[in-house]
Amino acid sequence: MDFPKLKSIIEGLLFLSGEEGLSIKQIAEIVDQPPERVSDAVEEMVADFANQGRGVQILKLAGVVQLGTLPEHASYFEKLAYSPARTSLSQAALETLAIVAYRQPITRVEIEEIRGVKSERAIHTLVNKDLIHEVGRAEAIGRPILYGTTKSFLDYFGLATIKDLPEPGLFEDTENLEEETQLLFDKLDVQQVSLDGSDQTDSFDEVIDDHGLDVAEDLDDGDHENR
Repeated sequence: MDFPKLKSIIEGLLFLSGEEGLSIKQIAEIVDQPPERVSDAVEEMVADFANQGRGVQILKLAGVVQLGTLPEHASYFEKLAYSPARTSLSQAALETLAIVAYRQPITRVEIEEIRGVKSERAIHTLVNKDLIHEVGRAEAIGRPILYGTTKSFLDYFGLATIKDLPEPGLFEDTENLEEETQLLFDKLDVQQVSLDGSDQTDSFDEVIDDHGLDVAEDLDDGDHENR
């Protein structure tokens, strides 16, 4: 395998691995190349990205190689994260949230196996809105992050505990994922306690609207195109 092809493959692997990244040993095993050659390729990629003024960089942190953004661009990323257009939950985010709620603790890869598409952006959105968070690390290669729902998730949907989710059998068969997602949130018309202590019943749409989480028409991650 020539060097340009090796670097191209490594870049793709790092993109797919997301925030979890990959070790030199893992990359070497995947591309069937000596670790020394992989390490040389990574070093050259670090220089290439810097010299070309790319918008991402190669990071080597705690023995793991990953793609990262540039610190000097942080103000632009903040505008994206907190812009009005990003205050909504798309169908992709709702599906991901439902899967995490019923299958937690669960890794990103397991979520993507269920949805059939990449879900990194949807997960990032849900983490930013404090609906899911890291609850541990799986005992697997690379020790991927395990995600679970937060107390804010319970508060948003008026649940005392995660056991109060309707119909535990939902999401056992994921062939009709979109329909089951809608069914779940339609059933989350549950009792909530208002700030003054009185009971009130809010539908899912009303609850997420109260928290700036209107359901969006657009889809994250190029979603249903790949189903």
